[in-house]
Amino acid sequence: MSRMGDVLAGFHAAWEFESDSVLIRYERGIRTPKLFQALGERRVPLNAIAGVTLTRGKRGTVVLRVEPRPGADPLMEAAAGQLKESGDPYRLVLPAEREVLAEYYADELRALLTESGPAERFLVEPPKGPLSFKAYDGKASFDGRTVNFRWFWTGASSAKWKAGDQNFPVGELNGVEWRSPEVFEGHLRLLHRDAGGSAAQADQDPAAVVFGLGYGPVHESLPFAAAVLAAVRTSSPVAAVTAGGPRRDPADIAERIRHLGELHQAGLVTDEEFSVKKAELLAEL
Repeated sequence: MSRMGDVLAGFHAAWEFESDSVLIRYERGIRTPKLFQALGERRVPLNAIAGVTLTRGKRGTVVLRVEPRPGADPLMEAAAGQLKESGDPYRLVLPAEREVLAEYYADELRALLTESGPAERFLVEPPKGPLSFKAYDGKASFDGRTVNFRWFWTGASSAKWKAGDQNFPVGELNGVEWRSPEVFEGHLRLLHRDAGGSAAQADQDPAAVVFGLGYGPVHESLPFAAAVLAAVRTSSPVAAVTAGGPRRDPADIAERIRHLGELHQAGLVTDEEFSVKKAELLAEL
């Protein structure tokens, strides 16, 4: 930009223009979309931007937007076009009286853009971990290396209880499927490298957590999905799961065995399934 460090402030965000990037700082406040608050700030390199637009907005506003290149931002790749316009982190809404100033910055940005087409790798940093959120049927957590699903007794299907809590090293994953909780049947599904055939319904799939009213909101589940996707893209496949992982809390194991016994007594788990699963849980002590 002609003056490095220039700042253009709009509703819910301020953009700082640097010689090689745009730093977007999101406001914190009750009217700021929760996704923006969760993101905090994002640095968008100029080589991650395909274009710039300036359009008329609603109620006397103008909208400055940068168009990220396909494949440049893990957040937008995970979102797959499902974000509402008001939740688009690349839009800066300004009062109409700032249109001339916004047009100036738009022209300055366009003059610096040299890249187009899909990016070969992610150029925008993913959300920082560790991350976690509560889905309807379980809690999902990610430490940068492994995704964990721990099922809730009140929401998880019998299929998921039979399978037990799940651990997914990112090296064994091929991608992430995120379906917005703001549409019908939202979920987060982890895609295995060696998976074949059609996937089960999300509520029956141990590699997926399902969303519900107040569970898995966009501002929690989407950054989570983006962080996992970025880790998957940068990891190397592993030949096998490493044996001898961290030991589980004995109290947690005892609680799981108790729940398993209740499923067995209710006829949802066979004698053989009960014996096998109980042995697996005891082996984790």
